[in-house]
Amino acid sequence: MNYCSHCSRTVVLRIPPGDSIARYVCDACGQIHYQNPRIIVGSLPLWQDRILLCRRAIEPRIGKWTLPAGFLENGETLEQGAIRETMEEAGGRIAITELYSVYSIPHVAQVYMIFLARLLDLDYAPGLESLEVDLFLPEELPWEELAFTSIRFALERFTQGHRGLQLGHHRGSV
Repeated sequence: MNYCSHCSRTVVLRIPPGDSIARYVCDACGQIHYQNPRIIVGSLPLWQDRILLCRRAIEPRIGKWTLPAGFLENGETLEQGAIRETMEEAGGRIAITELYSVYSIPHVAQVYMIFLARLLDLDYAPGLESLEVDLFLPEELPWEELAFTSIRFALERFTQGHRGLQLGHHRGSV
């Protein structure tokens, strides 16, 4: 960050009084510019024993498989964001079951929150950000073609849960 979004003056990176973290501060107007992690929300959509995955049509990781997920928008709840992302990327209508996986990636300032969800029907299709969408049995998952560690984390816990090894909510980080 070079300029203050409040007054357009040059900002400096320093620890403001009463804080412990370096922030961009505008000495002209006193504005402190906080930068916080981005929230990514998505779903692990299920139809019976199958999981709905999307093959990415955009960077990063074009051509790789992922769960439908993306950035939470201002003004929406976590659940609303997961439902919207599933519709946008996979054309899938879902009912949220529960929060399933939280995965922190501090080096890129992201937190993934993945919900278990039930597909309401089989009327799904690739959205603008997906090349294709398909249902996979746990033993058919394309492990070597997954786009992100956060998605691998959620899918590994889910498939282990199906073998009775891991139940409930899961947290992790890279």
